Amino acid sequence: MKRIAVLGATGSIGRQALEVIAANPELELVAASSGSTPIGGLAPLTQVGGDGTELLERSHPDVVLNAVVGFAGVYATLWALERGVTLALANKESLVAAGGLALAAWQRGGGLLLPVDSEHSAAFQCLEGHAAETVETLVLTASGGPFFGRRRDELEDVTPEEALRHPTWSMGPKITVDSATLANKGLELLEAHFLFGLPFERIEVVVHPTSIVHALVRFRDGAALAHLGYPDMRVPISFALTYPARQATAIRQLDLASGLVLEFCAPDLDAFPLLALAREAGEKGGTYPCAFNAANEVAVQAFLEGRIRFLDIAAAVEDVLARVDGAPAHDIGELVDADRRARELVPVG
Repeated sequence: MKRIAVLGATGSIGRQALEVIAANPELELVAASSGSTPIGGLAPLTQVGGDGTELLERSHPDVVLNAVVGFAGVYATLWALERGVTLALANKESLVAAGGLALAAWQRGGGLLLPVDSEHSAAFQCLEGHAAETVETLVLTASGGPFFGRRRDELEDVTPEEALRHPTWSMGPKITVDSATLANKGLELLEAHFLFGLPFERIEVVVHPTSIVHALVRFRDGAALAHLGYPDMRVPISFALTYPARQATAIRQLDLASGLVLEFCAPDLDAFPLLALAREAGEKGGTYPCAFNAANEVAVQAFLEGRIRFLDIAAAVEDVLARVDGAPAHDIGELVDADRRARELVPVG
């Protein structure tokens, strides 16, 4: 029996994780948290608000599913990594922001870090069992979001309602807007660098509108392995929570004879510059990825509230990256300061 703590239990990932746990007798939900929604009775131990680490201390989980949205998830990520508790990570922002601090905690703790993002779960599975020196490149796929194919000048007046109409995935508002701007793929690029130890020049992003191929790994001998499946987050959630058993799910099998279209193209970095800005932040290192994430969180919220336009999100992030010093953070206090400074610099009116 695995004891599972679900942080962010009322969000899209959290709700689907509860489905997976309920369907697997070998998984026991021992604790759950939410940002603000009352969840009394959902699990033996619950918490509303806060960073979740107190709940984790009380519940002694075997696996922490971190599905908190944004930088707020960094505390639980570091808690699990430091203690060697298996971390099923759906909060990409915490690994992006914490960077070297998270890697150092992971090395000290020596536990399992199992990505729950569909692309990183796919990459993990394609890379598992292969020596690092055999890997040539990692390819992450992007759906392109609701505005795939539009030019920059066609994005001037798009509304939050339009940005939230994702064509293939059902997600929360923040990640859905990130998908529309390609910031989500930028965050995933940064996360992949930290997860798999690959330099940025060996991580590629391509647009794949049908979201059937979730990641692909090219090897030095010319072979390429891809992970395919219908877009359903219960697959990577189940993989992480039941690893290495790969328990059965109710997800339908891929029907190869149904006329699947596997189309790929390069992302339009003029219309969607946040992907390039994320790569630039990663290459600079230090707390630049933290600043990228912080500025994007503030700008997305301002867009959802109607205070800035869609294209202003990328402009705000670019402005912040040009103004921060990006100095490395040596502890969580310095990281929190870097995050705060970046947020304060966001020009959202």
